[in-house]
Amino acid sequence: MSKSAITVTVKLFAAYQEAFKVSELVLEFPNSMPVKAVCDRLIAEHPELSQWRDITRFGINLIFVEPDTLLQDGDEVVLIPPVSGG
Repeated sequence: MSKSAITVTVKLFAAYQEAFKVSELVLEFPNSMPVKAVCDRLIAEHPELSQWRDITRFGINLIFVEPDTLLQDGDEVVLIPPVSGG
């Protein structure tokens, strides 16, 4: 019997970290969700992050992935908005 929900750890950086005031979240999602669903959920909670939706890169377990890559239980997800600075 497969689980109907998965748990992922989300590492937050830059604008995401500033919005949530933490560097990491543990979230539960339905099975077979794409990694972009993580971004959608964070934006639903903090609409000011919507400006980053189309330019955020995604990583799963230290590998850059496409937004439609499916999440697996226990994945570590990284959302990487563009970083300015120098």
